[in-house]
Amino acid sequence: MKPYEKLLLENKVWAAEKVMDDPNFFNRLADLQTPEFLWIGCSDSRVPANEITGTRPGEIFVHRNVANMVVHTDLNLLTVLDYAVNHLKVKHIIVCGHYGCGGVKASMTNHNFGIINKWLRNIKDVYRFHREEVDNIKNEDDRINRMVELNVQEQV
Repeated sequence: MKPYEKLLLENKVWAAEKVMDDPNFFNRLADLQTPEFLWIGCSDSRVPANEITGTRPGEIFVHRNVANMVVHTDLNLLTVLDYAVNHLKVKHIIVCGHYGCGGVKASMTNHNFGIINKWLRNIKDVYRFHREEVDNIKNEDDRINRMVELNVQEQV
């Protein structure tokens, strides 16, 4: 079985289990979306918003991108933000970073990652603002983790 076939099969199993547990599960979701939270998180597959917050479908509105960036020229993010605040009436906006973020780590190098370099430019600005503090951290993992924290603060 090909990986995408397994994924589709698992989706069918999940949907069937939901209907077996609650025959109105999908009907209720179709009619109602009232999340209290907008989650702006990293695209990293190890950080799924619903799983790490214990929320169910419809409880959290999610936007994800590399390194949980809030870029003022990103029309995708701005559209999500506008919809969440003005239409869904979310009460809270969370910018969630995570330690060991590959996007933050990549931004702290001079490697050429192709198109992603344009995105990482925004994190390099965070480093520029906090260069003295970050450069005083000797351990590389600690330095990257501090940049993760500073990146979240700057995005907020």
